[in-house]
Amino acid sequence: MAEALQQDLTGIWRDPVQPAAVRAADLMTRMTVAEKIGQLASFWAESARPGEQVAPQPDDLGDPPPLEGMLTNGLGQLTRVFGTAPISPADGAARLRELQQQVAAGNRFGIPAIAHEECLTGLMTWTATLFPSPPAWGATFDQGLVEEMAGFIGTTMRRLGLHQGLAPVLDVVRDYRWGRTEEAIGEDPQLVGVIGAAYARGLERSGIVATLKHFAGYASSRAGRNMAPAALGAREFADIVAEPFVMALRESGARAVMPSYADVDGIPAHSDAALLTGLLRERLGFTGVVVADYYGISLLEGMHAVAGSQAEAAALALHAGVDVELPTTRCYGEPLTALVESGEVPMELLDRSVRRVLTLKAELGLLDEGVPEPEEEEVELDPPAGRDLARRIAEESVVLLANDGTLPLRAARVALTGPLADEPRAMLGCYSFPNHVGTRRPDLPIGVRIPSLAGALGAELPGLTVAAGTDVLVTDEDIAGAVAAAREADVCVLALGDRAGLFGRGTSGEGCDATTLELPGRQAELAHAVLATGTPTVVVLVTGRPYALGGIAGRAAAIVQTFFPGEEGAPAIAGVLTGRVTPSGRLPLSMPGDAGGQPGTYLQPPAGLGSQWSAVDAAPLFPFGHGLTWTTFDYSELTVSTGASTDGTITVAATVRNTGEHAATEVVQLYLSDPVASVVRPLRWLAGWARVALEPGQAARVEFAVHADRTSFTGRDLRRIVEPGEIVVGVGRSSADLPLRGSTTLEGPVRELGTDRVLTVPVEITPC
Repeated sequence: MAEALQQDLTGIWRDPVQPAAVRAADLMTRMTVAEKIGQLASFWAESARPGEQVAPQPDDLGDPPPLEGMLTNGLGQLTRVFGTAPISPADGAARLRELQQQVAAGNRFGIPAIAHEECLTGLMTWTATLFPSPPAWGATFDQGLVEEMAGFIGTTMRRLGLHQGLAPVLDVVRDYRWGRTEEAIGEDPQLVGVIGAAYARGLERSGIVATLKHFAGYASSRAGRNMAPAALGAREFADIVAEPFVMALRESGARAVMPSYADVDGIPAHSDAALLTGLLRERLGFTGVVVADYYGISLLEGMHAVAGSQAEAAALALHAGVDVELPTTRCYGEPLTALVESGEVPMELLDRSVRRVLTLKAELGLLDEGVPEPEEEEVELDPPAGRDLARRIAEESVVLLANDGTLPLRAARVALTGPLADEPRAMLGCYSFPNHVGTRRPDLPIGVRIPSLAGALGAELPGLTVAAGTDVLVTDEDIAGAVAAAREADVCVLALGDRAGLFGRGTSGEGCDATTLELPGRQAELAHAVLATGTPTVVVLVTGRPYALGGIAGRAAAIVQTFFPGEEGAPAIAGVLTGRVTPSGRLPLSMPGDAGGQPGTYLQPPAGLGSQWSAVDAAPLFPFGHGLTWTTFDYSELTVSTGASTDGTITVAATVRNTGEHAATEVVQLYLSDPVASVVRPLRWLAGWARVALEPGQAARVEFAVHADRTSFTGRDLRRIVEPGEIVVGVGRSSADLPLRGSTTLEGPVRELGTDRVLTVPVEITPC
C-alpha cells in the first residue's frame, strides 16, 4: 500500500494529446477510494465574518474540515477566493495561486482544484464591473449583447486563474413575490432560454465553465417563498420550467448544472435521480458536472428530512447524480468514504462522478504538468470596455411604460425626490459584491464608480433640485420633503423601488420574499402624496421585481421601469429622462394590476386571467413585452403560409415602419396560439422576436421561419407532440398589442418529438 501511494506523475492521464475522457479513465485506475472522493469535495477558501451570511447555512452544520486535512486526498473545488471578502485583484490572484500550489503539492498526482466564483452581474468581487441584473438582460431582448457581456466576464475570470462561474439562472418566474425574481431573466421560457443560452455561450467561449441553475422548479415555490416546495404538474414542468435548460444545454455547450433547493412533489432536486440522471443525462444528453447548490446536500438532512444523517444525505445525492459538494465538504468526506468502503454505496456510483470531474479537469488543463498560473496578476477589473458594455446594456434595458408627453424633460424647474434619488447601491442587485458582502462592512468603499440618479440627472440638468429620501421604507420626513419639493417644481421625478439584500436584509434578493406586490414600505403613500400636489410627476422604478402600481399609473405623467441596471444604470435612466437615450427596453415580466392577484404571468389559459365567475382580475397593468419610445411604429402587410405539415415550416412576415420623427428601435414580437388542443394551452406564447432599428419614415420587412416544433407541447400521455390543426399567429408590440393577426393550418398526423426538436425561430430583416 505504501508503494501504491507514492507520487504518480506519469501515464496516459498526463498526456494532453489524449482525449479528456481517456485521461480521466486512466487516472482513476491509479486512485484510492479516498483520493476519488477528494475530487468530489470542496473547500471555502475564505471565511465570512459572523453575521455576513451569504448562503442558507443551518446553524448545526458545524465547522468544515481544515484544508490541511484534505490535501492528501486531493480536492475538487475551491470556493470563492475572490468573492467572500474584499480583496484586490493582485492579492486575490496571489491567494489563489498559493492555494492551488498547496492543493497540488498535497496530493500525489499534483492535481489542482477547479476554482469557481459567482458571476451573475459580473465577477462578484470587489472593484469588478457591476453589470445589470438578469431581468435587465431580458428587457433588452438582445441576446448578442448579453453574450458579449458574458464573454467579457469570462475573459476577466480566466485572466485571474478562475475556471467556473455559477451562472446563468434559468428559472422561469412564476410568482413575482419570490425574492430571487431579480436573478431571473423573465417569465417566458423562450426569452429565458435564448438570453440564458447566450450568457452561457459567452462564458464557455471565453474558457469558463458555465453553470446552469437552478435545475429545476425553484421559481415555482409556493407563495413565492425561497426554498419552499414547488407545486408543479408534470406538464408545466416540461413545457415551461425545463425548456430554458433544454435550450441552453444544446445551444451553449454549458458544462455544469446546479440543482434547485426546492422539492417538486415531495422530491428534493438534490436527491432526484429521475431529474439529474433520467432527464438531464439520459434524455437531454448532458455529459458535464452537476455541482450542489451551497449546502444543498446537507439540506436533505437538515431541511427536507429525507435523510437521517450526513451519510444518508451523501448516498442520496450521489445516487441522484450530484457530482460535487459545494461550498464545503461535509457529506462527501468521511461519511461517503465509509459508505463506499463498506459496500453500502457501490463503487460504480463513485466512479461515475469522479470520471465527470476528472474529465472536466482535463478539459481545463488541470491534469497537465504544473499548476496553471493566472494569466495576469494586475488585472483592471472595471476597465473602460467593461463600463461601456454595462452602459449599453443599461440603456437598452430601460423600459418606458407610460408617457403623456412630459418626457423627454423640457421643464425649467425639475425636482428629484424619493428613497432611491441619491443612493448608488440602488442600482445593484443582491449578487453584486457591494450588496452581497459590502453592506455588512460600512467602512468599505464600494470600489467601483456608481453614479446615483441625483448625480447622473444633475449632470444633464444643472438646475435640478434634489430632495432625497432617507429610507427605502419611507418616513414621515421623507413624505413631507418630497411634497415640498414637488410643489416648487414644474415637473417632479419620483425615484421608487427596492434595496437588494440577502435573507431579509433587503426588500428584494435571495430570501427577501414579499407577501404582497405593494411597493415596499410606505412608498405608495409617498407617491400618492406627491401626485396630490398636482405637479406632473415622472415615476422612476428601480426594482428587482414588478410591483402593482394601483392608482399611481393613471395619475403619473410618465413611468420608467428598470431592473437593477448596474453601475451605469443611473446615467442610462437620466439619458432616457432627458431624451439623450432613446428607450428600447421591453418588459420581461408583466406589471400586475393588483398587488394580490398572483400568480400573474402572461402564460395563462383563458380561465387563468379571470372571468365573470371570479372577483379577481389577474390581467396585467402593463403586459409582457410592453415598452414605449419617442416615436411610433406601424405594422402592415402580414403574410402567413397557408399551411404546412406537422414537421414543416411556416413563414410569417410583416412590414414595420417608423411613422414618427425620431430614430428608434422596435422589438417586433411574434406570438402563437393554439385555438383547440388536446390539453389546456396558454392564450399565446412568444415564438420569436427581432430588434429593428429604423430612421424616421424607414421600413423593414421582418420574416420569421417557424418550424412546427415551436407549436409542440406535452400531451395527455406526457409525450411531447405536434398536433395538426389551426395555429393563430400575432405580430406586434407586446403580448397584448398585436395589430397583425392571421392563421395557418398544420396538416398530417400527430407527431412525437424528441430532444432534438427545433427550439428557436430564425428571423431575417430586410430594409424596404
